[in-house]
Order: sequence, then C-alpha cells, then structure tokens
Amino acid sequence: MIRITRLGLESDLSQRLQSCTERLKMINADAHAARRAWTGARTETGGIRRKLREMSAALERCMYCGDSRGTDIDHFEPINSSPLRTFDWMNHLLACSSCNSNSKRDQFPCDANGTPLLIDPTIDDPYDHLRLILSTGFYRGNTPKGKTTIDVLRLNRGDLQRGRELAFPRCQAMLRDYLRMQDSGNLREATKMLNALQEQPFIGVLHAMFRTAPNPGAEIVLGGAEVLEALKALNFYTG
Repeated sequence: MIRITRLGLESDLSQRLQSCTERLKMINADAHAARRAWTGARTETGGIRRKLREMSAALERCMYCGDSRGTDIDHFEPINSSPLRTFDWMNHLLACSSCNSNSKRDQFPCDANGTPLLIDPTIDDPYDHLRLILSTGFYRGNTPKGKTTIDVLRLNRGDLQRGRELAFPRCQAMLRDYLRMQDSGNLREATKMLNALQEQPFIGVLHAMFRTAPNPGAEIVLGGAEVLEALKALNFYTG
C-alpha cells in the first residue's frame, strides 16, 4: 500500500455529487435508499471512476493491495455505516473486487473515540503504520491502524505475500539495469526501464525500497551498492 494523492474534481462533477448528497439529506436516506440512488447515478459514478483511475498508481491498480486491477469504487466508510457519505468524493477509493467485496465488505472498525482503524491512503501515509519485510513480502503492523488494516484487507494472504516477495528481486534487477543504461548513455532505454518500474504491480515494494534507502545498513537490505545507487539517482518518491 502506498500514499495516494487525491485529485480535485471538475466543477460539474463536484456539483452533481453535491446535489446527490442534498437529495439524500432531504429524505434522511437510509442505507437501502442510498444504495438505490448510487446504483442509478451512472453519470456520477462514471465520473468518479475516471478520476480514481487517474489518481491510481501502476496502471489503475487497487489502492489497497496494489496487485489486481482496480475495478470497483470502494466506499471507505461503507454505505451501511454512513449513507449520507455515499456521494462524498473524499469517501471513494479504487479497489479490486477481492479487496472490496471479499475482504473489506462493510467492515469499518473504529477505536473507542470513533477514529477509523483502517488506513485511507489518500489521508494517511501507509508507511507510518505498515512495514514491508522486503525479503519475504510480509507486512508488519506498527500501529493499531496498521494491524487492523492488514487483518481486514488480508494483506498477508498467500498470493499477495508471494507476489511482493517476487517483486523485490524483480525491482533489484530492473534498478541495476536502469543504472547501467544511464551510465552507458542509453537514455532512451533507461527511460523505458523507469516507466516499467513505476507501472508494475506491487508498486508498494519499490516505494518501500525508497523509504529504506536512507536507513543505516540499507545497502545490505536492498541487495547491494548498485541498487542503492539507482534508488538515490531516481529519487522520484514523493511520499
């Protein structure tokens, strides 16, 4: 999971969503009515989906697992919990069907003060709550929010952990190739490699490598001086 920058909406779409919310408020809509309104708002949901795809990393990947293609509009705070937030742009994320329908569903755990215990990557920096063990692909929760997010979204299920584990040596190899292309003056191929790095599944592995680079012992953890040098040369992570 990586930090996602939420984009602003075009004024027309923003006004449409606000109008939808006002209609829900007028009837004090329950979850059933809100869901019916959402299903019928094809123009609005189409606009939301396009903007979420524009925001997402690595070719429209799920904002939770970073593996599968984001096919669903997830209501971070579910419609059942807060029907009046159904059309709230700040409540929408792009998710795959596995994370949205099979894992998260209508779960929305909060602490005793009502603070959500799930990471919203457009508000929270996941790195503050999660640590990725690069060699194994295993996520460790460093905070209650991190631990709950791992549990609810099943971020350590076998296929995801294995995918992240394999993504690490792939990133290492691509970074070494990128550095060699740069050093040899083959800038065109280096650019292609950079694009491939940034658009691959499990982009969270590459971001975790960037966050590891400044730490003591990073050269050993990351797999050698070439990998560390390439990461420092790229320096495109904005966090």
